[in-house]
This record gives sequence, C-alpha cells and structure tokens, in this order.
Amino acid sequence: MMTRKTFPIAVKASGTENQSDCGDAEPYALMVLGDSMTPEFNEGEIIIIEPASRAAAGTYILAFHNEEYIFRQLTQSDTGWCLHPLNAAYPDVPIADLSAVKGVITQKSLPGRRSASKIYIG
Repeated sequence: MMTRKTFPIAVKASGTENQSDCGDAEPYALMVLGDSMTPEFNEGEIIIIEPASRAAAGTYILAFHNEEYIFRQLTQSDTGWCLHPLNAAYPDVPIADLSAVKGVITQKSLPGRRSASKIYIG
C-alpha cells in the first residue's frame, strides 16, 4: 500500500512584527502539492485564491481544518458541509460550518504554459 505524503502550508499569523503588506482580502497564489485533487488539479500547478470570494457548494476552496490548511472541493449534503478530495484515495472531511473556509480558488495555471490556464469563477 502506498503511503500518502502530507504537505503542510506554512502561514504567518497576522499581527506579527513581520506582517505582510497584503490585505486580508488580497488574492494570492499557491502551488498544488500532492495528488488529493487529481485529476482536475495536478501537482505543480499554481492556484489563485480569493479570500473575499463567497464559497458555495461545488467551489474549490482553501480551508483551515485541524490546525492546517487544506485544499478541497466544498460539498453540501443533508448532514452538512464537507471538504471533498477529487482523488477517491482520500476521505471526505466534514466541517461544522463555513468559518473554516479561507478562500475560493478562482484560477489555475501550469507555470510556463499560459494556454493551460483555467478560470473557475468570475
């Protein structure tokens, strides 16, 4: 059985001496690591996160869960909200409410391949 590798995302807490010049609502980019969101998102692709965008069922989001950031698709069922990986090798993660959502993925691209870009919401 293949062991899945996790990739924690280091995030600097706001309010520190070295606080970034970016506002809380400024979009930012992250690189996809791992295979939990394949086949739609592959390792090495760049995703753009819009912290001020509204999350809805079916959108791809960045959430803070169990003291780490996690990239998943937001789904909703009769029992509540869930962080859903596209790769079936990973489990769904139920969340109590949308306060865990820290941003919505609005675009992806493959570095050096402008034609490989895809926009998810406008």
